Amino acid sequence: MLENLSAEMRRSGIRRLAVISGEARWCCEQAQRWRATLPGDWITLGERDDLPAAQPPAALRNLLGQEFLHAIFDARDGFHSEAFAALAGTLSAGSWLLLLAPPWATWPRAPDNDSLRWSESETPIATPHFIHHLQQRLLADEQALIHLQHQPCRWPAALGLNSWRPGGAQQQRRLLAQLLSAHPGIHILTAARGRGKSALAGMLIQQWAGNCLVTAPAKVSTAVLARFAGERFSFIAPDALLAAEAPPAADWLIIDEAAAIPTPMLHRLLRRFPRVLLTTTVQGYEGTGRGFLLKFCAALPQAHFYQLDEPQRWRQGDPLERVVDDALLLTEAQGESAALPQEALAFILCDRARHPERLLKLYQLLTSAHYRTTPLDFRRLLDAPGQQLIAAESQCGAIAGALWLVAEGGLSDLLAQQVWAGLRRPRGSLVAQSLAAHAGLPQAAQLRSRRISRIAVAPGQRRRRVGSRLISFAAAQAQGLDYLSVSFGFTDELWRFWQRCGFTLARLSTQREASSGCYSAMAILPLSQAGQRLSLQAERQLARDLCWLQPLIDETIPLTADEDYRLNEADWQALAGFAFLHRAFEVSLPALGRLLLATESRGLALHQAVIQRRPPGEIAAALGLSGRKALLTQWREEAQKLMQQLDEARSQRWRQALAALL
Repeated sequence: MLENLSAEMRRSGIRRLAVISGEARWCCEQAQRWRATLPGDWITLGERDDLPAAQPPAALRNLLGQEFLHAIFDARDGFHSEAFAALAGTLSAGSWLLLLAPPWATWPRAPDNDSLRWSESETPIATPHFIHHLQQRLLADEQALIHLQHQPCRWPAALGLNSWRPGGAQQQRRLLAQLLSAHPGIHILTAARGRGKSALAGMLIQQWAGNCLVTAPAKVSTAVLARFAGERFSFIAPDALLAAEAPPAADWLIIDEAAAIPTPMLHRLLRRFPRVLLTTTVQGYEGTGRGFLLKFCAALPQAHFYQLDEPQRWRQGDPLERVVDDALLLTEAQGESAALPQEALAFILCDRARHPERLLKLYQLLTSAHYRTTPLDFRRLLDAPGQQLIAAESQCGAIAGALWLVAEGGLSDLLAQQVWAGLRRPRGSLVAQSLAAHAGLPQAAQLRSRRISRIAVAPGQRRRRVGSRLISFAAAQAQGLDYLSVSFGFTDELWRFWQRCGFTLARLSTQREASSGCYSAMAILPLSQAGQRLSLQAERQLARDLCWLQPLIDETIPLTADEDYRLNEADWQALAGFAFLHRAFEVSLPALGRLLLATESRGLALHQAVIQRRPPGEIAAALGLSGRKALLTQWREEAQKLMQQLDEARSQRWRQALAALL
């Protein structure tokens, strides 16, 4: 029966999922029978070694852009959702994807090794909410083969499809003709996986009479594009392209997977070439999706949009694509976006066990509003400990806004001080630990807080204070906590929003984030007296440090600097952490600057780095040092000597105090 069904799948151009659930050895035996019955590639992803040529899920990135017949996804020890979706996208018509799973009844209670990637737990946790959701979607799909140990196999329902020929070529040719005759401007090509988007971009390069240049987040992801472009393929990394004083001459700049490139970088790239083609995958496991179109493309003047929707390697409506998209919520929900009166909104604290449908709606709104929401975030939202979800919901059940918060802090005094000193970095507490390690505020890690992980407002509800009302509701629900926090890519607009919500800016990095292209900022909303003291100290410290940080940032920060260059006790603590422990140079720079101004330091490596702002590589070369590590050692030694010269007793006192942290 299996051979006949597989032959029918090849003829009709479809692929299917087969779920094999049971004891580990039984699952392995079933997989071996499938391999012996059906010839094929049988690419296998999994952590166990009882399956031939199994590769870890992370290895799939090396297989993207290739095409296989049949595959096995081993989820007996954990379910790597992005790898599962990506593996499905590599399979050709007629393929089976075997999903090996623990015994069906106990699967929701089984520890999931993949949870170590996203749960912030030290050991694997069970993921009952996600597994229940997955089981429901698999059982509801009549085209999924379900074989549970000790039970009869459930075979897919017959479809009665006619014969299939690979499609999409006609649509590709039509769009290619439009691009070959395109006027200068910005052109945007979107498609789900398997639609031939990269192939179309490669054909444009191959047939264009002039020069074309390709850029992308990673060259390895342009393999398909390069194959179709042939010898005319020319690649340059985005940062190298922007660093060039004069960009290479080209009629077209092809930006592959444009949604994965920071927005400020994209804007700069668009200005450098007469014609730009941005290609991006939507409704995919990478998490690009509609957010790219809503936030970036919609703001571009006179952009031209193209869409490929006909699959190349399988039939439209393919059962495997449908069940994977449905199980992992990869397709966009068609939610209600019409304006609703404010009084119609209810703010609800979601219970993951009692409100699964509301939770799915929240996730779908987050997916549509953010660039990089992925199935990993879906798993975290459903099962990671310490999560709080708040919905702004209309009377008809439409979700107007979503707020996702994560519990942080509560570290012991010793552990918080070790985080501050650069000696420890336990899992979790992203903002609380960063405020301790980078802003010099160890108490931030001791206090109890919640970090705002994501906030989203439905398009029809914007400019109606839904976001600020969500935050007010979250603050009212935060009894016993000291503060709320948020980490964001700093822009004037975003900062004004958080400022209106009552947040105080507590930290600003001097390096742009790879994901947003902005400087990372952290802000806090105090909820207790201890939180108020933390907020005030953070605000004062940032004002004191701003004159040292601003020259390292190529944007004007809308804060008033406190030009007090005198050393205080907080500076001495920061200096001791750098000189005697492992606090980083970058976060110690303002205190080091004040130390250098208070001492005779001309000619020292520290003076050259902090006062003269010479590049570290240049300083190391001039001093004959082997590299950054050797230079850092010299900086620490110089700091020790300057502290001793300025106040030997105080320096020794701080050294002894910090020795207790080791």
